[in-house]
Amino acid sequence: MSVSVAVAGASGYAGGELLRILAAHPEFDVRTVTAFSNAGQPLVATQPHLRSLAHLTLVETTAEQLRGHDVVFLALPHGQSGAIAAELDDDTLVVDCGADHRLTDERAWAAFYGGEHHGAWTYGLPELLHAAPAPGAADEWRDVDDIQPRGTQRTELVGTKRIAVPGCNVTAVTLGIQPGVHAGLVEADDLVAVLSVGPSGAGKKLATTYLASEIMGSASAYAVGGSHRHVPEIQQNLRVAGAADVRISFTPVLVPMSRGILATTTARLAPGVTARDVRLAWEQAYADEPFVHLLPEGEFPRTADTVGANTALVGIAVDEAAGRVVAVSALDNLAKGTAGAAIQSANIALGFPETLGLTVDGVAP
Repeated sequence: MSVSVAVAGASGYAGGELLRILAAHPEFDVRTVTAFSNAGQPLVATQPHLRSLAHLTLVETTAEQLRGHDVVFLALPHGQSGAIAAELDDDTLVVDCGADHRLTDERAWAAFYGGEHHGAWTYGLPELLHAAPAPGAADEWRDVDDIQPRGTQRTELVGTKRIAVPGCNVTAVTLGIQPGVHAGLVEADDLVAVLSVGPSGAGKKLATTYLASEIMGSASAYAVGGSHRHVPEIQQNLRVAGAADVRISFTPVLVPMSRGILATTTARLAPGVTARDVRLAWEQAYADEPFVHLLPEGEFPRTADTVGANTALVGIAVDEAAGRVVAVSALDNLAKGTAGAAIQSANIALGFPETLGLTVDGVAP
C-alpha cells in the first residue's frame, strides 16, 4: 500500500525538487500540493518540468489541506512551518525543510532568526557523527589502524514523526570537517569555511541580487562577519560530533550557477596529528555511507558532478606549512542539501531502505 504524501510550498525550488524525487519514489504517492500566492494554478504552471505530476493543482497552504496524509513535507519560508505543523496530527510524519525546528538553543534562534521558537525536532542528517562516549577515545583513534565505527544520527531518525532537515550550507560544512572533529584531530575553536553557492539556495523569489544580469560573470560575498543564519547550526552539529567549543568564520559567496555548493573548510590540526591520521579518520567515517563519498587522495570535487544527485563528495588535504587540514565538499543544495536529505530521512523514519528513490548519479554535462 502506497504512502500518501502532501507537499506544502510546492511552487518553490525546494518544493519542486521534493516533487521531482517523490515522483519516482516507489512507495510515496503525492496526492496534495499546496502554495500561497500560486494556489489555484496547475502545478505544471509553476513547475513545468514535472510532467508526470501534471494532474495536480495547487491548493491553499492550510493545515486542513495537509491533514489526512501519511507524510507531509513542508517547503515553506523560515518562520511559517511552526504554526502549521502544530495543527497536524501526531501520527503524521512531518518533514520540515525550513529552519523552524533545527536549532535546540532558543537563544540562538532569537539571535539569528527572531520570532517564536517552535522547538527542535529530530535532526535530518543521517550521516551526522555522534561523539564517542568514552573519554580519551580521540587518542585511541589515532593509535590504531582497525577503527570501529561510532554512532550516527540515523539511529535517532528511526520511527520519529517529526524531522528537521538541515540547512544546505550546514550539510556541506558538517560533512566536510566532522570526521576530524569527531576523532579529535582538529581544533574546533579555529575553523574557517568559505563557500561558493548558487542562488537557488535563496528560494524562488524576485530580488535584484539574484537577477541573471547581476550574478552572471560575477561573484559576491554576503552575510560576512558571522551573521549568516547557518552559523549556530554548524556549531550545534559539531558539538554533537564531539567538539567542546566551536568557533567558525563562515563566508558564503554567491556565484553564477543555479545549483550547487562548494565548501572549503579548514581547521588547525591538533599537536602530533599526521596526514595519515587525517586520511584514516575521513576514510573510516564515510566507508559505509551510501551518499557521502571520500575522493581518492589528491582529488577534489566539482559541484557539476553532484547536480540532481543525493550525493556529497569530499576531498581532503593537509597543509603542512599552515598546520591545517583542508576539506573541500560539494553537493547540490536542492538535492542532498534539502529535498534528498528530507526523503532520505523519511525513508529511515518509515522503515524503508535509506536509499529508496534516491540516486548517487548526477547529470552531465
